[in-house]
Amino acid sequence: MSFNRGAIISFLISAFSCNLAFGQTETDPAVQQIIEQLAEELPEDFDFSDLTERLNFYRKNPVEVNRITRDQLQELFFLSPLQIGAFLEHRLSTGNFLSLLELQAIEGFDLQTVQKLNAFVYISDPNSLAGIKAKSLLSRGVNDLMFRYSQYLQQQKGYQQNETDNRRTYLGSPQRLLLRYRYTYGRTISASLNMEKDAGEAFSPPGKIPGFDFNSANIFIKDAGTFKKAVVGDYSLQFGQGLTLWSGLSFGKSAIISSLVKPALGLQPYKSTNETLFFRGLAATFRYKFLDVTTFLSSRKLDAGLELRTDEKPVITSLPQSGLHRTVNEFSNKQAARQTVYGAHLQIRKGNFHSGLTGYHSRFNYDMLPGNSLYNQFYFSGTALGNLGLNYGFTFKNTYVFGEAAYSDNNQIALLNGLMSSISSQVSVVLLHRYYPKNYRSFFNQAVSESSNAINETGFYSGLTVKPNSKWEISAYADLFRFPWLKFGVDAPSFGHELFGQVNYNPTKKTKWVLRYKFEQKQENDDLLNTINTLEDVSRQGYRIEFGSKINKTFSIKNRIEFSNYKKETLRREMGWMIYQDIGFDPAKSKFSANMRLAVFDTPGFNSRIYAYENEVLYSYSVPAYQNSGIRFYLNTRYSVNRKIDLWTKFSVSNYFDLQTIGSGAEQINGSKRSEVKLQLRYQF
Repeated sequence: MSFNRGAIISFLISAFSCNLAFGQTETDPAVQQIIEQLAEELPEDFDFSDLTERLNFYRKNPVEVNRITRDQLQELFFLSPLQIGAFLEHRLSTGNFLSLLELQAIEGFDLQTVQKLNAFVYISDPNSLAGIKAKSLLSRGVNDLMFRYSQYLQQQKGYQQNETDNRRTYLGSPQRLLLRYRYTYGRTISASLNMEKDAGEAFSPPGKIPGFDFNSANIFIKDAGTFKKAVVGDYSLQFGQGLTLWSGLSFGKSAIISSLVKPALGLQPYKSTNETLFFRGLAATFRYKFLDVTTFLSSRKLDAGLELRTDEKPVITSLPQSGLHRTVNEFSNKQAARQTVYGAHLQIRKGNFHSGLTGYHSRFNYDMLPGNSLYNQFYFSGTALGNLGLNYGFTFKNTYVFGEAAYSDNNQIALLNGLMSSISSQVSVVLLHRYYPKNYRSFFNQAVSESSNAINETGFYSGLTVKPNSKWEISAYADLFRFPWLKFGVDAPSFGHELFGQVNYNPTKKTKWVLRYKFEQKQENDDLLNTINTLEDVSRQGYRIEFGSKINKTFSIKNRIEFSNYKKETLRREMGWMIYQDIGFDPAKSKFSANMRLAVFDTPGFNSRIYAYENEVLYSYSVPAYQNSGIRFYLNTRYSVNRKIDLWTKFSVSNYFDLQTIGSGAEQINGSKRSEVKLQLRYQF
């Protein structure tokens, strides 16, 4: 299509004329780079707040490099198990680091890795946290209070009164509100509180106590006497490779090949606003020499769809994961069922070898019944499920071998095994094989998979990273997968494969080029009106060219052009493209900083959509889909009122050239423009 110059100019004038008193600067570049690389293969609604908060904490509170632990290195995510092992071995064999420049001497550490790590460590005498007293908890503790408001400026259909009954579809107001509080005392004690209301949710729902729709809190103690870790409140558990028990933050395939190996962090305080991926209760990790023992007990209410059967006893027919309670039906599902989970994890770490045994029991207060569709006949049914898992990992020379075997009490075993090896200082590989039976069952299963859950899948992944010198990096992977049983929208066993390649070129420390290609092919039901569906091959291709540069001490730019190509056998090919220009403004020692993006895109629709990470207000995240034809603009600014108070705002607007309405159902906006404003205030004391 051809773009009308007058429409673009008019759009830009309207965008800049909006009230933009405040906004946000981009996330710290060291943090942003890590998140953007991990975000590429994740869904649009993936919650990055936990990772963002963790990395920003270490950015603001770097760890003394001679005292940083294995667990803390794992929490940084960008270091592979081989690199962590090499770091610890180097420090043990050569003694304490005298300069951060020595990091370049560690085997497997290239210049980019050293630069990333330098952002989170320092060399100095550590602060002692010995002799903690009640008074010092108040006087020396750090408090962080933040409030965030966001809202679409155009009215959506769900907030309009229906003509039939004069009521609205959504129970609440269109504002999304978040109140967030954090307390830290060194690295030993922390507390967190999240209170959130999504757009459309009510502050005063019928028959309920007024307040935020979602509330989450915890108190976390670390390295305190007998306790290695202890949590009261909401927490996550991350063991092995995610096949038996994993909740909270999890990544899979991405441009960072080493991220395929999960850094099992064990017990962690839960700080995200995701309303499903956590436990609520008590948990603690005890350490005795080379043995860690984690015990946990959780009991919390879950959103559930209930039905009454002939005996008038309710049964669970679905477990909604959205966390949204905007309509009468959504609100009726809120906390309708209770799940109790208890168990333990034992881990042995001896030199370069570690192994863990996980066992736990899950129980619902009502029977759960799967749907009547053929594809879900192997799903869990009943009230109780037991799971047992064994994971391992060891380093031999330049190779790290890892894996996990998981058992569910319907006598099914799932397996995952892999290795990561540094063939030379320039070449490293990752290999992973997975076998997930169609009737393996686990409610907390986030192992590497092509599907959303690690069931009904076998596959083999091979990844390669080549760094011929400090300026070039080549990453590539191939993933072959097969689904032995039916899936939603796939009425027969199916298979597919994925290919990925990326070249990074850094001619200078301030300039970066990226060239990427991705191809994926799967099978889906045809779109014909058949009595029996047949499978068709569906392919998606993506091409990307990106350039970024730090022009001077004040300005930086980033440009990207990306193409998408979608083809299903009986459908017409869809081809789309997107171009954006980012400009960053961050003068030294200034209270004000900002960044903006102008993007133009043209895709036939949903199938050829293109995802792109966007800068946000602090601790927020956004990876929207660019689809249809139009232009998108956003502006972030940040203003530091003083040392304690910061103010952010993000304003974004999308103008579509080929749409008269945006969205569907209750989310529908009449018109071709959708704009959003976010305001955020942080007070540190």
